[in-house]
Amino acid sequence: MKTCCFFTLTRGPVAAAAVALACLLLVAPTSARAQRLPTNVIPVHYTLTLTPDLANAAFSGVERIDVNLEQPTNSVTLNAAEITFQSVVIFPNGPRQTGAVSLDPEKEQATFTFPNTLAAGAATLEIHFTGVLNNELRGFYLSKAEGRRYAVTQFEPTDARRAFPCFDEPAFKAVFAITLIVPKNDTAISNGAIVSDTPGPGPDQHTLEFSATPKMSTYLVAFLVGQFQCTAGTSDSVAIRVCATPEKVAYTPYALSVAEFALHYYDNYFGIPYPLKKLDLIAIPDFEAGAMENFGAITYRETDLLLDPRTASVNAKENVAIVVAHEMAHQWFGDLVTMEWWNNIWLNEGFATWMENKTVAAMHPEWKIPQVVASDQQSTLNLDAQPTTRSIRAPLANTPAEINQLFDGITYYKASAVLLTVENYLGPEVFQKGVHAYLTAHQYGNATAEDFWDAQTETSHKPVDKIMESLVLEPGEPILTFGAPSGGRVSVTQKRFFLNPGTETPAGEKWTLPVCFKTGSGGQDCALLGPETASLKIPQASLFYANSGGKGYYRSAYEPAQYQALVDQVETGLEPTERVSVAGDEWARVRADQSTVGDYLNLAAALKADQNAEVISSALGPIGTIDDELAATPDERATFAAWIRRTLEPEYLKLGPPSPNDSSDKRQLRASLFRVLGYYGQDPTVLADAKRITGQYLANPASVEPTLAQTALAVAAQHGNVQLFNQLQNVYETSNNPEFQEGALRMLAEFENPALVRRALSFAVSGKVRNQDAAIQLAIALEMPDSRQEAWDYIKNNWDKVQAQLTTAMGSVLVEGTGDFCSAAARDDVESFFAAHKVSAANVALKHAIEHIDGCIEFRRLQEPNLKKWLAAQSAS
Repeated sequence: MKTCCFFTLTRGPVAAAAVALACLLLVAPTSARAQRLPTNVIPVHYTLTLTPDLANAAFSGVERIDVNLEQPTNSVTLNAAEITFQSVVIFPNGPRQTGAVSLDPEKEQATFTFPNTLAAGAATLEIHFTGVLNNELRGFYLSKAEGRRYAVTQFEPTDARRAFPCFDEPAFKAVFAITLIVPKNDTAISNGAIVSDTPGPGPDQHTLEFSATPKMSTYLVAFLVGQFQCTAGTSDSVAIRVCATPEKVAYTPYALSVAEFALHYYDNYFGIPYPLKKLDLIAIPDFEAGAMENFGAITYRETDLLLDPRTASVNAKENVAIVVAHEMAHQWFGDLVTMEWWNNIWLNEGFATWMENKTVAAMHPEWKIPQVVASDQQSTLNLDAQPTTRSIRAPLANTPAEINQLFDGITYYKASAVLLTVENYLGPEVFQKGVHAYLTAHQYGNATAEDFWDAQTETSHKPVDKIMESLVLEPGEPILTFGAPSGGRVSVTQKRFFLNPGTETPAGEKWTLPVCFKTGSGGQDCALLGPETASLKIPQASLFYANSGGKGYYRSAYEPAQYQALVDQVETGLEPTERVSVAGDEWARVRADQSTVGDYLNLAAALKADQNAEVISSALGPIGTIDDELAATPDERATFAAWIRRTLEPEYLKLGPPSPNDSSDKRQLRASLFRVLGYYGQDPTVLADAKRITGQYLANPASVEPTLAQTALAVAAQHGNVQLFNQLQNVYETSNNPEFQEGALRMLAEFENPALVRRALSFAVSGKVRNQDAAIQLAIALEMPDSRQEAWDYIKNNWDKVQAQLTTAMGSVLVEGTGDFCSAAARDDVESFFAAHKVSAANVALKHAIEHIDGCIEFRRLQEPNLKKWLAAQSAS
């Protein structure tokens, strides 16, 4: 599953960070009692017939579950939530018995108790039930588009139980035979292919029967009912369709081309053919996550699947490709082989994140995906350097609330970064053999972390088990401090790194991990660092650099002479991914008060002429933080803006106007410089161009290069008037293009005009914005410096309206958004408000928000004087 942290938006730097909030939710143990099912009853096969009533937002169902009773019993316990039971009977090796139903709503369980003891062995449960098509974007729920209704599903992690009674835990794998009775004008999609379509049973109904699934977990079941239309293709003899509502089917071909490439790539890489005969990818109008990897029937947010290549930005194309590749990787990692329990969800999500990058890099080398990965790793290291971080394998996750909070940046990005570290150490071919061995050994079954690293250890004959155990089970990250190289060796120490210098470093935390040194020939030599290692052998090289390729999961610090050499040769001696890593390490050291903000800005200036968009975007990323959190007065902001213009405007002008012959990277580079010059440099020429380009783009999107146009729109919105606001609102309400529609909505939250800020906030919770988006709008407003307090006051004063729009994940997004304040008074206000106004499954989000505010307060206290000193030097020069 892709969480909402992966939404690609038509965005400014502020909005981009706001929608990444859900990635930062970190889980902590709670005292809730365990909710695991007993293991004395094992499901084998479900025969499930559902009849949704879209007009009345309800459904009825009949299911038979073939089970094995491991021992004699007179009761069966399974999961059920918001289900009304009509009858329960069992057919064991004996007389038919009717069960009495008792419910435990807190545990989301139902227990069937039978009059007589059931013998061990095979039996069949038959259950008649009804339920509600809810509006909470989970379970079996209602979606709407253009006056039509759809019944769709989202079951991960623990919501299959809202659609049918089941053994809703990942280790209870079974086969599912699904039949749907639907309105005659609607169609249906499920995991299997349609094997029969017959009229009835009612005059306005038809019955669709689907082929049985492979053995799989309940959270991977899917069924969707409504008016869908599809574009079809094939890859390796597998039928592939990309489906959407009728008015948006024209935006499906691009994703189909990605899916066809990805399926063939995965068949070859994994050495195991895709295990079903068909694969459907379906865009859903109302969808909380980014996408969901249901076996054979992957579901998506519309913006993560649908686009028009003629008017789409490079970012939007990359996003659709990445999300499609991610979910398709899950068909092997997650669906074919599933984690045994949710504390190892990283086995699904970390692998899919790591694999998505390989696939898209192979499909589009011009997008320079390795640089994007290096930049993502810097964000992940910053996340993992917070006190509230956790280990990749969660120490506790038994309740739905605990499980839901595991879908965070640690599960996705740290796990992916660790896999990249290990792959880099072993080499791609050896690592691939280990992946194949792991999948082959556990296909159609469940696995643990130990299963994976044992397979890699056996295949490679290297201590992967020790490395991965260290990186997977230990929270946080090390900073490796290197001495001056001498005699072919270098001294090294390690300790846990925190961004906030006031955080006390726990004693005794050490890692086992590979350290790869850059060689003089452009290659690498890797050495294994252990808890007691004091020095490492290093290769001959004119430049000492201890994270070749930027692929090691650690921070680095050097002696002054070695660091200055890196800065001096940053453009000539380092690869682009290494430049990203060096800049990321230096910014982290600034946050930890081990370097000054002026030192970082000097490094950023040294990178200003880099021709790689991701290097520039990564290096300039902290400018927004400096402007918001450190530049305390209008004069300081003006001086800082002047430095930005003086430093970056010549580089922007060198790129010239957009040309059809521009590479994707050049388009993104131009947009990155335009964004910073407009947002923070307040460059008059850029601001005028932003207004002009925005007018052209809104009049005719095909008339302007889309990557620059969407950036210009974000810059123009910052200073926009009521006319622009009205235009954007109209685009959101009338466009069928998902990229335009969502991009326009996001921009409404970026206006600085107070009246328009209030209007945007009211619109977000008016019911005219889908509840999958409402909290994101509020979070963007909270992050914008000029609207932050206005947004917070609005949220507090209109809490009933706001709360009515919150789904499970979106509540955490909103709470996390309050972490952008930077004062003790604001921190206390946030803390007291949410103490009185609880948000479900957001306790960890609140802890993280408070931690972020405290970190900002400390950062400002330590680095604001350094910025003043640096700005004074710039003014004097």
